[in-house]
Amino acid sequence: MTTALRTARPARKDALENREAILAAAGVVFRADPEASLDAVATQAGLSRRSIYGHFASRDELLAELLVRGGARISAALAGVHDPDPRIHLALVGAALWTEVQQVRVLAQLAIHGPLEKTVADALAPVRASVRHAVAGGIAAGFFRADVPEPSLARLIEDAAIAVLDEAVRSELSEAEGRRLVMAVGLSVAGLSWQDAAAVIDALPADPPQRPTNDKDPR
Repeated sequence: MTTALRTARPARKDALENREAILAAAGVVFRADPEASLDAVATQAGLSRRSIYGHFASRDELLAELLVRGGARISAALAGVHDPDPRIHLALVGAALWTEVQQVRVLAQLAIHGPLEKTVADALAPVRASVRHAVAGGIAAGFFRADVPEPSLARLIEDAAIAVLDEAVRSELSEAEGRRLVMAVGLSVAGLSWQDAAAVIDALPADPPQRPTNDKDPR
């Protein structure tokens, strides 16, 4: 019995490691090409296609787990984001998204109509709720533009933030530059001048949380 247990444990460990390798590879592959095949994921992971099916019954099942994990990380990053000043709140949302930039990029790339549309929507729900909260408060206080309906403005800010996250990574901006750009654009879309947006950002704490450096991490 003891011998059997000892031989089973390494196999279980290898299986878990392979599953993590598949998810990490999927994050890289699907971020670059949302229509990529499981063969591409297998190649990236250094595993066979058969190994993929040993963990995931279909491509959609693999994507769903990747999205759920990404959504959980984004939710965790946003959990402590709150400020009574809606301008600061919105800036902090941008900073939180920057800490999970790779997860947001994968979700944005896969935000397409189809069987995973609801999974993507659920994963991004915490972002949308936090942005809408800030927008409602900002409009009511006269900080944000009132010429655009509240739901539309919130969605425009969200879309702009995701586009800037993608551009910031592609341009290989530094941590400080990327974080600042995401916050500045969100505030500008909300209606602040670039000078007022800069003043809000400059008033934030100097030591924000840093995003992970390993962009293959699928958690």
